[in-house]
Amino acid sequence: MLATTINDFVNPGASAQRDPTFPDAPDGWTTADAETLAAQNGLSLTDDHWEVIRVLQGAYRDEAAPRLRTLCSALKARFKAKGGIEYVYELMPAGPLAQGCRLAGLAPPAGVAEGAEGSAQ
Repeated sequence: MLATTINDFVNPGASAQRDPTFPDAPDGWTTADAETLAAQNGLSLTDDHWEVIRVLQGAYRDEAAPRLRTLCSALKARFKAKGGIEYVYELMPAGPLAQGCRLAGLAPPAGVAEGAEGSAQ
């Protein structure tokens, strides 16, 4: 198979290993990594946990360093019907951005602390 993107050329075979249900995942990230990290933090990942991961990975696809407000707004909008950011806190008790980004294989935005939503006050 010929390389069609620069990433295919630089990292041959990497695209073939990417999980199609997480199209925006960072290179090298796997669901197994997320499950291991979640277990270490006492979490059992549900469909909604995976959706938080997808939302965060999608935000990082659109911007290399998304603003805190952008990430919070995306999570609030996605989970509005279930209670918004409060519901996401139930899913990610160590903080939707800090814990969510770690599970998603992403670096949390600057200034995000454990247990913090990450929005500017």
